[in-house]
Amino acid sequence: MGYFKEIPNVEVQSFIDTRKSSSDYLLVKNFFRRVKIREDIQNIITIFNKYIIEEGERPETVADKLYGSPELDWVVLITAGIVNMRDEWPLSDRDLYRFCEQKYGLDELNAVRFYETTEVKDSIGRLILPKGKVVDSDFNIQDPDNPGFLLTTNPVIGISNYEYEVRKNDAKRTIYTLKPGYLQQFLDDSRELMLYTESSEYINDTLIKTENTRNTLP
Repeated sequence: MGYFKEIPNVEVQSFIDTRKSSSDYLLVKNFFRRVKIREDIQNIITIFNKYIIEEGERPETVADKLYGSPELDWVVLITAGIVNMRDEWPLSDRDLYRFCEQKYGLDELNAVRFYETTEVKDSIGRLILPKGKVVDSDFNIQDPDNPGFLLTTNPVIGISNYEYEVRKNDAKRTIYTLKPGYLQQFLDDSRELMLYTESSEYINDTLIKTENTRNTLP
């Protein structure tokens, strides 16, 4: 991921047992230094495009498609508001099925998780019951064309554990990505925010050094 190149460094006192002295430091990435889309900018829809993640796509393939570089995958994730790839990026169909097998087992994979309504209209096309409302398995309504009589078929369907997980996964496919015309400004602003300002820990714009408590504590 190209994002790691953008993260500034920090020198911390060495915690390795094989260090040569108490003055040894380690150079690491400062993962506490990160950027995100400002909330006021998130509402400016003119700089974002709706994007549907296709089967098997990864952040790097989306970045390559949109911005011409797989190393800009971090731009895709940040603008989409994704922090945890494992939970927030859609699985491939194969990986999703394996996940469901492990979670529910083959015996419960297709068991009904809940029931929901189907759409019901009367004879002239007026909507009587919208689809997708979670109800009990025996839910019923009066026949819209024959008041006082129940529909002969329950207006409900069962949703299995697998269908439920597929819906959750599909909901993750819709993200918003930065329009290419705004990419360079975003990169410039992000890199500027990553730089350190002068302080007692400051060494240069991309490096700070923490206190060595082994040398300073009594």
